[in-house]
Amino acid sequence: MSIKAVKRKGSLARQLKDNATSYLFLLPWLLGFFLLVIFPVVYSFYLSFTQYNIIQPPRWIGWRNYFVMFIGNADFPKDERFLNSLFVTLNFVFVAVPGKLIFALAVAMIMNQKLRMIPFYRTVYYIPTLLGGSVAISVLWRQLFSTDGVVNVLLRAVSQGRLNPPSWISTPEYSLYTLVLLAIWQFGSPMIIFLAGLKQIPSEYYEAASVDGAGKMRQFFSITMPCLSPIIFFNLVMQMISAFQSFTQSYIISGGTGGPIDSTMFYSLYLYIRGFGYMQMGYANAMAWILLIIIAFFTFMTFKLSGSLVTYGSGE
Repeated sequence: MSIKAVKRKGSLARQLKDNATSYLFLLPWLLGFFLLVIFPVVYSFYLSFTQYNIIQPPRWIGWRNYFVMFIGNADFPKDERFLNSLFVTLNFVFVAVPGKLIFALAVAMIMNQKLRMIPFYRTVYYIPTLLGGSVAISVLWRQLFSTDGVVNVLLRAVSQGRLNPPSWISTPEYSLYTLVLLAIWQFGSPMIIFLAGLKQIPSEYYEAASVDGAGKMRQFFSITMPCLSPIIFFNLVMQMISAFQSFTQSYIISGGTGGPIDSTMFYSLYLYIRGFGYMQMGYANAMAWILLIIIAFFTFMTFKLSGSLVTYGSGE
C-alpha cells in the first residue's frame, strides 16, 4: 500500500472519529428514515407485483395488477371502477383546486385592507382549514346537504315552497360538487400564504400605477398577479397534491361506499376499499404507485408550464 493511500485511510479514520458524536445523534433519524420510509416504499413496490391478502404470504403474479387496471382480458377483466375513480378524482381536482385558490385570493385581498379587528377576522377565516378535514365536519356537511338539511330548508323558505330541491349528497349529478364546496370552504391555508405574499408587494407600485391612471382591475392584473405568481404557483402545486389524496370527506359523506353510483368514489377511497375491504393489498399497492406516478406527472407538467408564467424577484 502506498504512502498516500495510508495517509488517506488515516485521514478518513480521524474524520469518522471526530464526527462520531454527530453520527450518534443522527442515528435515530437515520433508523427512522430507513425503517419507516425507505423500507416501506421498497416493500410496497414489491407487493404491487403480488397477490397479497395480509393473512397468507405474498404470491408473485408479475404485472397482473397493472394489467387489470388498464387492459384486462377474459381471464382477468378490466377494473372499470378503477377508471371511474380516476375520472372522479381528476374532475374533483380540476374544479376544487382552482375554485379554492380563487376564493382564497379574494379573501386574502379583503384581509389585506386596513380594517378594524383584522387579526380576529384572519383567525376566523382560517378555522375551516383546521376543522375541514375532520370526521365531525364531514358528518355536519352530510347533514347540511341531506334531503331535510339546512340548505334545502333555506331554499324552500326563500322560494316559499315553490322549489323542491333534491338530496344533494344522494343525487349522482350533484354529490361530487358538495365535496367540491367542502374543499373550497377549506381555503384558510392558501389564504394565509396569499396574504403574506400581498404584504410583500411594495405600495410604491400601486401609487405609481394610480398616478399613470391605472384602475383597480389594471393594477390587479399588471401588478398583483405578476408579483404573486410564485405564491400562486406554490399554492397550486400543494393544493393539487393534497386534492389527489382526498379521502376523509368522501368516506364519511358517502358512508364508505363512494356512492351514489360511485359518483364520489375518490381514488384514495377506492384504494382503501380494495386493500381493506376486499383484502387485495397487492392491488392496493399497485394503485398507490399509479397515484404516485399521476401526481408526479401533473406536478412535473405544472413546473414545465410555469416557466413563462411565474416571475421571481430576480426577473426570471
